[in-house]
Amino acid sequence: MSACFTRLFAIVRKEVQQLRRDRLTFAMIVGIPILQILLFGYAIDTDVRHLRAAVVDQSQTQLSRRLLTDAESTQVVDIVAHADTGEQLQRMLDRGDVDIGILVPHDFERRLAEGTRAAAQLLVNGSDPVLLGSARGLLGMPAPDIRLPPRQDKAVGLFEVRNFYNPERRSAVFVVPGLIGVILTMTLVLFTAVAVVRERERGNLEMLINTPVRGSELMVGKIIPYVVIGLIQVTLILLFGRLLFHVPVNGALHDVYLASVVFIASNLTLGLVISTFSKTQFQAMQMTIFFLLPSILLSGFMFPFDGMPRAAQLLAELLPLTHFVRLIRGVLLRGEALMAMSHELYALLAFVAVALLAATLRFKKRLD
Repeated sequence: MSACFTRLFAIVRKEVQQLRRDRLTFAMIVGIPILQILLFGYAIDTDVRHLRAAVVDQSQTQLSRRLLTDAESTQVVDIVAHADTGEQLQRMLDRGDVDIGILVPHDFERRLAEGTRAAAQLLVNGSDPVLLGSARGLLGMPAPDIRLPPRQDKAVGLFEVRNFYNPERRSAVFVVPGLIGVILTMTLVLFTAVAVVRERERGNLEMLINTPVRGSELMVGKIIPYVVIGLIQVTLILLFGRLLFHVPVNGALHDVYLASVVFIASNLTLGLVISTFSKTQFQAMQMTIFFLLPSILLSGFMFPFDGMPRAAQLLAELLPLTHFVRLIRGVLLRGEALMAMSHELYALLAFVAVALLAATLRFKKRLD
C-alpha cells in the first residue's frame, strides 16, 4: 500500500511541476474565474439606464420642455440629439445612432388637457427586448404639472409606444443575427490558429524554408480558404434562421455578405496572431477561449451595450464582434444600408490591417 501511495505521489508531483512550467494553463486557471466575476459583476447589467435618445419637440412650449427634462431625470434616457421631423427621428433609429425617439406633437398641451389619447410618442428600437423593457420605464412618468379636469390626466398613458424592428418581441429575431458573429468567431479564430500550429508541430513549415514565399504571402494564403468556409456558415445560419425562426432580411443581401467578409477576415487575422504566440494546438485552443469569453459578453450579443460601464464599453470597442453585431442587426433588422454605418465597417477594416501586420511581423520563417 505504501508503494502505491509513493507512485501515486510521484505522478501528482510530476503533473504539478508540468502545470507550473505551462504558464498559459496556469494563467487560464486563475484568469478565467477572475475575468468572469469581473465581467458579470461590473460589466453586465440588464437594468439598462442612460439609453441614447433623440427628440422632436414640435410643441416648443414650457410643458414640452418640462416633459423632456422629466424624462432625463428618470435616468432611463440621455437626450443626445434633436431632430426637426419624425422622418429624421426614424432615420436616426435606422442608423443605430439612438435607441429611443421621443416625438412631442404640435398639439401636446391640448392632448394633455383632454386626456383622451396619448400626449406624445415613444419610438423604441425593439430589436433588443431588454431595451424595450427599459424604455417602458418612461410610461410611469407623471404628466407635467398642469391644471387638468379631474381624472382626465389618468385616462390614458402619457406616451404612445411604437416598437420598431421586432413588433412581435420574438427573441430569435434578436439572437440569430448576433449568432452569426459568435459562430464565426468561435470557429474561424480556432481553425486558423490551430491550422498554423499543427503545421509547425508536424514539420510542414520546413518545406517553406526553401521556397520564395514571403511571410505576408503565407498569412494571406492561409486566410483565403477559410473565407469561403465562413461564407458557407453565414449562408447556413441565414437559411435556417429564415426557415425555422422567420428572422427577417430587411436589408440587401450583398451588404450582409460584404460585412461578413470583412468580419471573417478580422477573425482569421486574429487566429494568425494567436498562432504566432502558441507552441501547441492546445495552447491555441486555450487562447481562443480566453478571447471568446469577453467577445460574447461585451459585444452586445447577449447583454445591452448601453448597460455596461464606460470602461467595459471602451474595451468592447476593440473587439471585432462588437462592430459586426451592430452591422448585421442594422442590415437584417433595420434594413439599413451598409455604408450608412461605415464607421463600424472602417473599425473592422482597421482591426484586419493591424492584426495582419502583427501576424506578419511575428511570423518567423525558421524552425526555432
